[in-house]
This record gives sequence, structure tokens and C-alpha cells, in this order.
Amino acid sequence: MKELLRSNEIVFLSWTEAILKSEGIEIFVLDGNMSVLEGSVIAIPRRVMVLEKDYTRACAVLENAGEGSRLV
Repeated sequence: MKELLRSNEIVFLSWTEAILKSEGIEIFVLDGNMSVLEGSVIAIPRRVMVLEKDYTRACAVLENAGEGSRLV
């Protein structure tokens, strides 16, 4: 797996999942429960991971959607 981006923005994470899923790319969100344990949503950003074989295509999809600056 490879890290695609990090964010605390729940709506953006949901949008990212939807747009990548529509392209047949599965994402894995890591650290989603850590912010709950820490008591602050912004303390630990959630990491969006994709399979290595999907990484280049996932980057292209997000860049074409105008979100290339958010990529790690």
C-alpha cells in the first residue's frame, strides 16, 4: 500500500473515497479511530492509502479533479 494523502476533513475524505471508487480504485483510511481516542479531530490526520498498482491512477484522478496539491 502507498499513502495518497492525509486529511482531517471528513467531507473531503468522503468525496475522495467516492471519486476514486467511481474509477474502480479502493481506498483504505488509516488512523480514523485515533482522532476519537485523542479527543480531537484535528490531532491526528487520517491517512488515505491505495494499493501500489492504483497509486499513479489515483493521483491522476485527484489531479484532474483539482486536488493535486493535497497529495503526499
